[in-house]
This record gives sequence, structure tokens and C-alpha cells, in this order.
Amino acid sequence: MSLFAWCALFAGHSLFARWVLSWGGAEWMEGWKAAAFIDWIHAGFWEAEQIRLYFLLLWLLHAAWFAVGLFVPGARALPW
Repeated sequence: MSLFAWCALFAGHSLFARWVLSWGGAEWMEGWKAAAFIDWIHAGFWEAEQIRLYFLLLWLLHAAWFAVGLFVPGARALPW
């Protein structure tokens, strides 16, 4: 994956995480929509705070992977 695509992918994920964490996305996602976005059957029972925590941890992992991918081009390969 090119560096530009790698940065664009991270920027898109960061924007989505920002929406969930700060702009009301977690409240909107509560209920059955959380199960659709998170792709975990029990996520439909999560409250907004749990959804925020999940996306914060997911974003931190993605940020670490992004930093590694900046310096190691082989790490930019998607696992699927």
C-alpha cells in the first residue's frame, strides 16, 4: 500500500473514531446499531460509554500500527 493510501486510511479511521468519541456517535450507535458497526453480537447491549472505550482502544491500536507502517512499508499490508 502506498504511503498516501496508508495516511488516508488512518485519517478516515481517525475521523470516524472522533465522531464516535466526541460528536455523539456513541449515543447514536447504542442498541442494535452498535452490533452492526462493531460486528459483535453482544455490542447491542453496550451503553455509550462502553462503545466509546471500545473505539478509543481500537484507535490506539490503529495509531500504533500506523506509526509502525510509516517506517516499515511491509507492515502496511492489510491482513485480509
